[in-house]
Amino acid sequence: MHPPIEKCNVGVHRNAEDANTGASDLLTAPTKTNSGGSSSLTASIGNYYDVFLNFRGVDTRKGFTDHLYNGLLDAGIHTFRDNNEIRQGEMIGPDLLTAIKNSKILIPILSVNYGSSNWCMDELVQIMECKKSDSGHIVLPIFYKVEPAHVRHQIGSFGDAFHKRERRFDPTIFDKWKQALVEVSSLKGWDANGYEGELVKSIVRKVLSELKKKFELNIPENLVGINSHVEKIIKFVDKSPCDTLFVGIHGMGGIGKTTLAKTIYNKLLNKFEYHSFIADIKESWERFGIHCLQNQLIVDILKQDNQARNKDEGIKILSLMLKGKKVLILLDDVDDYDQLKALAGNHHWFSSGSRIIITTRNKSILDNARVNYNYEHEELDKDKSLILFSRHAFRKDSPPSEFEDLAYDVVSTTGGLPLSLEVLGSYLCGQQPMLWRDTIKKLRKVPHKKVQEKLRISVGIDIVGAIMPTFLMKFQSL
Repeated sequence: MHPPIEKCNVGVHRNAEDANTGASDLLTAPTKTNSGGSSSLTASIGNYYDVFLNFRGVDTRKGFTDHLYNGLLDAGIHTFRDNNEIRQGEMIGPDLLTAIKNSKILIPILSVNYGSSNWCMDELVQIMECKKSDSGHIVLPIFYKVEPAHVRHQIGSFGDAFHKRERRFDPTIFDKWKQALVEVSSLKGWDANGYEGELVKSIVRKVLSELKKKFELNIPENLVGINSHVEKIIKFVDKSPCDTLFVGIHGMGGIGKTTLAKTIYNKLLNKFEYHSFIADIKESWERFGIHCLQNQLIVDILKQDNQARNKDEGIKILSLMLKGKKVLILLDDVDDYDQLKALAGNHHWFSSGSRIIITTRNKSILDNARVNYNYEHEELDKDKSLILFSRHAFRKDSPPSEFEDLAYDVVSTTGGLPLSLEVLGSYLCGQQPMLWRDTIKKLRKVPHKKVQEKLRISVGIDIVGAIMPTFLMKFQSL
């Protein structure tokens, strides 16, 4: 069964008041429990985070920052927030420096009293240094009830708070802080002066968009002829942006249904806060039971562990709790209508704009589900088959002249099934013509559908490339 997307064992809470006296700098990693509470575990230095929140606790800790933190948490985004209310010493600790460097997206929340905290300012200096280091950091500032111009020039109420402590610090340090404020205020961010709930949603969407690659599904390299299929399905989906759509993709085994569905999933991903990919449903249903697949959906979408103890409980939880959520779900290799009913029920389970993508060999399942779009994925034509085969057999789009006839024979004998072409191309890569001829003779003895099944057993539905010894044994038995 496909493992669920890593849960947000969210990093460290940032509630510092920068008092410079008192408790030591203990970092804690709260893990959300089923009841909504948290249990603290010491976070190891060197952990990697998606987002680092830099903020002034006295201004936003219990309000906006808490709402944003939980919004990121609910979207499955691994977020660092420092929990300490009392700080010891004048200098930023190595734990926070490490957390900043190990976070992809850095979000400073600039508020009225932000500049009065040396901890906030030291963190901001480090944040801007990370941005300038070409290490891939993204800085997304939020101007919380302050004007960017006031931050840039340190004027207004923001400037008043910032300059109160100017005499206490070395001018060199103060100049670094000023430069960091100038740099951050020139970046595109958000002005937080309106409805905070909508703002949090907007920020979460932006973060998800920036982190899209983290959630993208793996797609095989050297794809051939897939773009036209993707365009047809995306064109249909885009016609009805507000409708809940079920999209079915059917065809014989090894035709490339899963690869096509994954490609579409990746293209749609940045439009969805909630998403899930359930792989190999036929096999997982038999091995683990449907409630395990339901629990994966519950973890991915609802961020709750092991809520369903049986199929009926899973249906009840999903049908009730998905209604308010716009979701993107890919259900791969469905071979029984009951599986689809238990995992996706009907259109009424989901909020408007949701997309449910289903792959199956059995078209009747899609007919019973009354999918909005039923797409038959067909074999590659001979020209595209030759290109795909050549990319794996010769590492280029066409065969060399001395192998041209042999390559045509393999392609015409195997048929336009991508998995067969990829596996056989890899198997024959670098081999002598004698082995090619022997292989072609064996292929001609067995219909290509049977060959396809042999290949699936040997290398698995999604594994292509280097040929395993098990494949060689299977192939020799043809």
